[in-house]
Amino acid sequence: MDTPQQESRESVMSLDPRAFLRELFDTAIAAAHPAQVLAQHLPTDKGGRTIVIGAGKAAGAMAEVAEKHWNGQVEGLVVAPYGYGAQCRSIEVVEASHPVPDDAGERVARRVLELISGLTESDRVIFLLSGGGSALLALPAEGISLDDKRSVNKALLKSGAAISEMNCVRKHLSAIKGGRLARACWPASVYTYAISDVPGDDATVIASGPTVGDPTTSADALAILKRYAIDIPANVRAWLEDPRSETVKPGDECLSRSHFKLIATPQHAIDAVAAKAEAAGIPTLILGDLEGESREVAKVHAGIARQVRKYGQPLKAPCLILSGGETTVTVRGNGRGGRNAEFLLSLTADLKGEPNIWALAGDTDGIDGMESNAGALMSPCSYSRALKAGLNPLHELDNNNGYGFFAELGDLVITRPTRTNVNDFRAILVLEK
Repeated sequence: MDTPQQESRESVMSLDPRAFLRELFDTAIAAAHPAQVLAQHLPTDKGGRTIVIGAGKAAGAMAEVAEKHWNGQVEGLVVAPYGYGAQCRSIEVVEASHPVPDDAGERVARRVLELISGLTESDRVIFLLSGGGSALLALPAEGISLDDKRSVNKALLKSGAAISEMNCVRKHLSAIKGGRLARACWPASVYTYAISDVPGDDATVIASGPTVGDPTTSADALAILKRYAIDIPANVRAWLEDPRSETVKPGDECLSRSHFKLIATPQHAIDAVAAKAEAAGIPTLILGDLEGESREVAKVHAGIARQVRKYGQPLKAPCLILSGGETTVTVRGNGRGGRNAEFLLSLTADLKGEPNIWALAGDTDGIDGMESNAGALMSPCSYSRALKAGLNPLHELDNNNGYGFFAELGDLVITRPTRTNVNDFRAILVLEK
């Protein structure tokens, strides 16, 4: 009779690495979907008006849950990216552009402020927040045009700046972020339910923290723009040098009735994936929330995977290496691709077809950067297949062409919009020799 260990080993040996990695990615997405995480947290207090507002890639799906489970009259307005909408009866769902804001995002932000104006202490605002909200609630500060915000945003996206740095600038150029939305709701109670897409799950960074106090300053924003050599119009500089550009700070009275709750995080997704892998007999090594240049993060992952395969350290094969977070890409070339395709392209170039190592990297929102794919998959033969197709991985990496590289190999991972967002998912499967 086979022992449990033998049965587990035989099960691992028989698995399809492609199908298994895709199943793990789907598990990560499902663990963070609003349908699974929101209903149990909704407030129980009644009386007065209940207004639902929201912004982000999960906002449409969150609105559906809130409307279904709220026991009483509700009205509201939420904004989601194009393709991420929802069908609600009493909550209006509007679509706008992400990651670069458009006129629709500006219009809905103005409407949100109108909807929450004139509230009383007996009223409550349910704010449904997820990644992408920074671009979607795009109401520029006084004296700044939407075109000004767009140009600064585009430059930040190409600069390699971390998400916390980008959002610091965004907050100080906004009439709604950095706690300003909470101030506009005062004296109503505000219940913010957030799905985190940022390393460390910092409430002040998620969608630029519209309902929480902001510890950063306008001087910080100017320093970030200087650090990345981003030229800004004279009116933008003048605003950032104006004391009125300061955000709402922690401890402000207008935040005293504002409540913030994280309902899903990248760690929730990673834990769900680890549990599924270990149930299949595959131990996991969790590296956590990571930041940094995608190509450099990939080199570290490659080194760990190589050490596992060659020396059985820190785990013996078969095993799974997991990480999340949000890396960055400093755009140098003219290729296509987001940070997850860039990660895998760098991993491919570094491993050079090392046997028995498979990997999938994708954004849990279903969109890698500004492309139609969520990510891509690397197999042990990706390197050799690329060379046969006339593709040099290093040359493609120099051109930031991760999308084009994996499209040519037929290894893009496409999910379409998932209607949630707990940031990047990276899984490296190291099998036995």
